[in-house]
Amino acid sequence: MDPFQIPKAGFEVAPLAGLASINVNGSIGPVPATEFLGESTLGGMAVYAIYQALLTGLRTEAMRRRGELSRTIQIKLVAQTVWASVKEGAAVSAVLAVVLLVFPWMAFPLSVLGLVGTGKATLDLFDAFWDGLSDDQRQELRTLAFDAGIALGRFRPALQN
Repeated sequence: MDPFQIPKAGFEVAPLAGLASINVNGSIGPVPATEFLGESTLGGMAVYAIYQALLTGLRTEAMRRRGELSRTIQIKLVAQTVWASVKEGAAVSAVLAVVLLVFPWMAFPLSVLGLVGTGKATLDLFDAFWDGLSDDQRQELRTLAFDAGIALGRFRPALQN
């Protein structure tokens, strides 16, 4: 991966965003269609925003530590990418909310896809986290894992170097 490329939230979080919903008014039980659409869209926007903030923050922290950008630019990059991601999340979530409103049985396949997407998102976040560590921190984690009987390279080949 190009260290200057800021990753963006993609289809890996779309199923999870489609299933996320924020109960704004505290209602219990069945809700009107308009309320469902609004709460689902808001929930999806939150999922996209949180994931993008973590992804950009971790990736740019690595760049900041290497002296490639300042803290001010890092904050601006996080804000810009989160804003772009929230707009995309609103569109994706609204479409998926309509799909779930018309075809409620799609919730199960979307849940399964959400698990797969969450796995990919987790690996992306971990890679960004690992890239942000200094060489000393990486070596310390490798040593601690080895002492615990865990070979990190077995789980993620990129951790061997």
